[in-house]
This record gives sequence, structure tokens and C-alpha cells, in this order.
Amino acid sequence: MRTKRSLTVDCGPSIVQRPMSIRGGPIRGAPRIWRGGARMRRLTTVLAGACAAALFAVMTVVLGSPAVAAGLVEVTGFGNNPGNMRMHVYAPDSHPASPAIVVAMHGCGGSGPGFYQSSEFASLADRYGFIVIYPTATQSAGFGNCFDTWSDAAKQRGGGSDPVSIISMIDYAERNYQGDPNRVYATGSSSGGMMTQHMLAVYPDVFKAGASFMGVPFNCFAGASDYPPGSSRCTGGRMDRTPQQWGDAVRQAYPGYSGPRPRMQLWHGTGDTLVPYSLLRESVEQWTNVFGLSQTPTSTDTPQANWNRSRYANSSGTVQVEAYSIQGAGHVLPQSGMALHAIEFFGLTTSPTDTTPPTTPGTPVASNVTAASATLTWTASMDQGGSGLAGYNVYREQGATDPQIGQSTTASITLTGLSANTQYQVYVRARDGAGNLSGNSAPATFTTAATGGDTAPPTAPAGLTASGTTTTGTSLTWTASTDDTGVTGYDILRAPGATGGTFTQVGTSATTSFTDTGLTANTTYRYQVRARDAAGNVSPVSNTVQITTQGGTTGACSATPTVQSQWGNGYVIQPVTITNTSTSTITSWTVTFTLPAGHTLTGSWNATITTSGQTVTARSVSHNGTLAPGAGTASFGFQASRPNGNTALPSGYTCA
Repeated sequence: MRTKRSLTVDCGPSIVQRPMSIRGGPIRGAPRIWRGGARMRRLTTVLAGACAAALFAVMTVVLGSPAVAAGLVEVTGFGNNPGNMRMHVYAPDSHPASPAIVVAMHGCGGSGPGFYQSSEFASLADRYGFIVIYPTATQSAGFGNCFDTWSDAAKQRGGGSDPVSIISMIDYAERNYQGDPNRVYATGSSSGGMMTQHMLAVYPDVFKAGASFMGVPFNCFAGASDYPPGSSRCTGGRMDRTPQQWGDAVRQAYPGYSGPRPRMQLWHGTGDTLVPYSLLRESVEQWTNVFGLSQTPTSTDTPQANWNRSRYANSSGTVQVEAYSIQGAGHVLPQSGMALHAIEFFGLTTSPTDTTPPTTPGTPVASNVTAASATLTWTASMDQGGSGLAGYNVYREQGATDPQIGQSTTASITLTGLSANTQYQVYVRARDGAGNLSGNSAPATFTTAATGGDTAPPTAPAGLTASGTTTTGTSLTWTASTDDTGVTGYDILRAPGATGGTFTQVGTSATTSFTDTGLTANTTYRYQVRARDAAGNVSPVSNTVQITTQGGTTGACSATPTVQSQWGNGYVIQPVTITNTSTSTITSWTVTFTLPAGHTLTGSWNATITTSGQTVTARSVSHNGTLAPGAGTASFGFQASRPNGNTALPSGYTCA
């Protein structure tokens, strides 16, 4: 057990990273440097002296403590480092073969070693067997050693600055500590808490979850000039955007990303005036919107005295966002015990008792080798440590470092995107639920087909239509493609929403029809289809068809829209079919839906329409309000205008 003896003073937006006492509790009376407003202006003349004195005290404690060097290792040359950051790693003596990775970030004016000393993450790593990366920021926007959450470069994936440096650190830990790329988490205090939300927005495919202490929403800071507290709109107590605006900021950080989003835990003290408590609400609005959740919590409780927790779960009960309001606390988080709640949220509190790897998989056998793909099968491994077999990683032998080129939960995989006329030598490793990896299987060698034979792709499928849409599925049909050697099948592609989002393959069909299931009620999706031939050639995609699943049956009806026509700056939705889904007659109905930003309703028929912002409410009229039970239907329609180039369509239809 390590003694917590150091104190880190923050001279920027975190400003004070509160110290921990020897037993982990907060030390009272540490100076608060960033107050903002008039108080900030009065403190300007003493800021340098106060910080210098405090930092001198920090150096006296840290440099005098042998615990700093006990297991904490500085890494240089860890990779691309545009933020000019330092990296320290703490690896406990006992950990699984493939441990989880936690990135723990300090506040302004602090350092990685300082946060290692003043927080409880290292002692929790000893107990639960995960790796901790402690970055040290060196950027300045009015204050030194702050994580860059203000620059344009930092706000986009791969743009540069600190986010790229942190990703390089994670890559290093995965290569050199065998860190599990599927279990990477972020946490931090103040400036580090801001960076936690920032990293989960810009790199949602890297992180599984995050815990932000005293942070701000992603893209809260307009630029470097908005960062110092005396002039910051973000932290000046007057930041108020809509959930949609906050959510759009996250979605625009990685345009086209449609994969799972990392879960978010948020902490703030109600007495925090340095980073105002009101920003907790803004963060909740941002992340619940990203997940498509209501801003009303699904549950609330008090885990400890003065800790009020609100949880926001999806329809399956998984908590995607949770927020802790610490009554009366100022800019002093995390306090004792809070780090444990963070890693419990990450799912890391199961002791790593299983350290036995699975048996080695059998030699993979390649089949169905084309110019761009190949199928591998192998004899399954067996779990030996009790945590269960989780799946397999597939690697390509390629010199000093063998890249992972695939992952499967079964003893087979189809590799795609391969290069034509190229030899591949691959092997497989099994992994269990504790992250242990088996030995390498014997390698398999195969050569992809040359493209000198059949290089002509099939024609694009045509006439893609959707029908029979329910709350959880829809049926697709299309006209067959033609090919000189014969079509072998079709790939079905799906994208979320009415605009944006990347099309990903969700199924295949040997015929000209496909039923997609497992969809979310009251949600918009787009579909395309492409054909394949025996040589692996792929056709252009078909036309795009858009559907919205049924849902919103608050009463006893459902609403299903049909796009009749659309053009550059407008469209007609006709009919919106109202179906009585109950077993008794209904005498009236109300449908609500949301127009995309910038769209305006220009006409309607067969309903009484009212609008509030972008929310439209359509109510039945005298001749179509009464519907027979079970199958009675009515309809209405409307026309809307939109900015040229904005192809979004209304969504969120509900009926009551």
C-alpha cells in the first residue's frame, strides 16, 4: 500500500487539484486560484506568487517521497507526440496477461506523477490488476500544464495536439504491456475531467467508458482566448446550449461514426464556483443526447451521504450516463472513495483471479479465397481458468510487429479488404474473459486471387423498397443484378438516421429480399444493397431507401410515415398512416414528430397541425378520428421546405 503524501496545485481551469491526506481524505484549506470575474481580476497580481509558492511546496513533498519512483515508470519515445506531452505508466506487480488500461489525467498546473500520488487509481490498480497511464500536459492557454480542449486541432479526430499524443500512449501500452484494446478507459480531474469528455467525443471507438470529475462538455471552449476563467464564456456561468446542440458537437467530432459510444460518468460539487456546478447539467444534456436518451433520469439514489446520483439507462436497462452531485463540495474532486466508484462504473472491480490462458487454437484452414477475402476456420480452444472463452484474435505475420487483422467470437472468420495476388501468413490466439491470451496457433498461408480474370463487377441492384416495417424490423426487396459470371449474393448495408452516419454491412442474401430485425422502435434507418460475383467483384450500391420503425404507442396507435416525393429544398410526406393497435375503438389520435433543424412546415392536410420550435403535433379531424380495433387506419400528410443540400427527413413519430 502506497502512502499518499503529495500535493498538486492547479493554476488553470482545474485550478486546484485538491490534495489527498495520508488516508485519502481531502486536505482542507488549500488555496483556490481561479475564481473568475472581479475576484479573478483582484487575484491577477498575486497569481504568479501564489502558484509559485504552492508548486514549491509540491516539489518539496514529491521529491522527498520515495513512493513516486515505486513502480511508476516514465516512457519516452512512445510515438507521435504533437502535444509535447510526458508519459508515465503504473503496472501493478499482479495483472492479467491482457490488462485493462485506464488513462488518468491531472488538473492544470499538475503532472502525471502528481496525480499518481494524490489520487487512488494506482492503489486500485494493485487490487484489480489494470494498467494506469498518467499523461503530463504541457500546453498553455493562460495557465500552464493544461490539457488542450480548446484548439481546432484537438477537436477533430486525428487533428493533432494532446488527443493524438494520448492515443499514442494507449497504443504504446497495448504493444508493450499487452493492454486490452477492448478495455480502455479515461478519467481525470478538472482539466483532466474536461479532457476525459473530450477524448470520448473525438475517439469513441478507442474508449469503453469515462469518468469526468469537475469537467465541462466537449467543445465548451471556443478557443484559447475562451479558456482563462476571467473571460471564459464556457466556465463563466452563462453557458447554455440545447441537448441537440451539445450532441451535434460530439457527432461532428468524428463524422460518419456509427459504432457504439463509450458510457459516461460525471462528477461535480454543488459548491464549485471555479468550474460552475451548472456545467454538470450541460454535460448530462450532451451525453444523454448522444445516446438518444431522455434528460429525465431513469433512477436516482444516494450511494453515500451527500452523494446524489442520477442514472440514465437505455431500453434494455444498461446505464449509459450517470451523474453525481456532491452536496456542498467545491473544486475538490475526486475525494476518497470516488475513484472506486469510477472503476466500478468501468466494470473493473472483479479481482483478476484467472491468470491461466486458454488452450492454443488449432491450425487455421483457409477456404473461399478470392482477390479480396478469405475464410479461416480452426479447432476451438478451451478455457482453463474459469472466466470463460471470450473469442479469438487473428494476426498477420509481418516482421517485428504482427498486426491484428480480425477478431471473432467463434472458431471461424471471413477476412475482407485483402490485397489481390498477395501471400498472407496468419495465426490465431484465443482470449478469455479475464483478458488472458493463448499461445499462437500454427500459421496458415494462402495467396489471394489475381484480378486478371473476371474484373467486371455486377450491375447495381435497382428498385430497392421497404415494406412491412414494424417496431423492430423491416422487409427489403430489389431487382436482381446481372453479371457475366453470375451473381453469388447481395450485401445489405444500413446507416443510422436520416442523414450522416456510415453504411455498414448488416447481412447477406442469396435472393433479392432480406428482412432486417433487431431494430429500435421509433428510429430512422437508411438501407442500400450491393451485389457480389464469384470472383469477389462488388457492384455499385443500389438506390437508398429510408424507413422509420413504428413506436410511440403511448396510447393505442402507431404512426408510419411514407416519403411521397422530395427535391432539393423540400419534400412531401404522404401518407402518415395511423393504425389502431388496440382491441377497442379509439375516437381520436395525436401524432408528434420532429422536423430537422432549418426545416419549415409549409402545408398539411387531414389533420390539425400545431408547431413548437421543430416539434410538430398533428391531431385527428372529425372524419378520421374514429378507428376500429385491431386494424383500423387513417392518414394525413404534410409538406415542408428545407435548405438546399440538407437531405434529412423528420423523425421521432409517436402516436397516442
